[in-house]
Amino acid sequence: MRASDVELASDRLLETAHPNCARTYDRIAPLYDLLDAAYERLWKGRLRAELFAHAQGRVLDVGIGTGANIPHYPGACAVVGIDSSRGMLERAADRARSRRRALDLFQMNLLDLAFADHMFDTVAATFVLICVPKELQLEALRELRRVCRPDGQILILDYRLSSRPVTRTLMRAMSPWLRFAFAGRYDAGTEDHIESAGLRVALRRSFMQDAVRLLILKPSG
Repeated sequence: MRASDVELASDRLLETAHPNCARTYDRIAPLYDLLDAAYERLWKGRLRAELFAHAQGRVLDVGIGTGANIPHYPGACAVVGIDSSRGMLERAADRARSRRRALDLFQMNLLDLAFADHMFDTVAATFVLICVPKELQLEALRELRRVCRPDGQILILDYRLSSRPVTRTLMRAMSPWLRFAFAGRYDAGTEDHIESAGLRVALRRSFMQDAVRLLILKPSG
């Protein structure tokens, strides 16, 4: 399947984990790129490029959204993109066609990926794990590890609650808006579960006053 098609590949969508997530992103899909445009120009695009400079082999882009990562995929990589929102996937398909980038797109629950074990060399998740409830972060990381090859890597770029008092206070003040508009939370706590998920940190970098974290994770055994 190519980017011109969007296929329902799993009946158990992310709604099983967060009842409002897929509906939220279906609702904002037509406006998402406009809402995020300033962030993409100022810093998100740069960090996406830095993250995907590490990608290799067969790549799974988890939570591909409207396809903001597409311009940053290495040319030699074969890419599969998934998202819980059909509306977001339709826009990712449009972006892929406009850039003449071939990739496969599926509507799928990141907690129940319809892929065989160890299928991908690189698994990437950019600004998506904050939309997974705290109590399901470990399950999410384990599922990403399951589809990653033993010698592969998991690339994560996401918000985190800053350790800097002023930035932390501002993020807490913005948290109600983040939950309402994007079904996300700054205190998802993804990094608390890395070791329990059978992963180890190969690279960790912080940006934006410690409010954004870039991680490269490897299966630990």
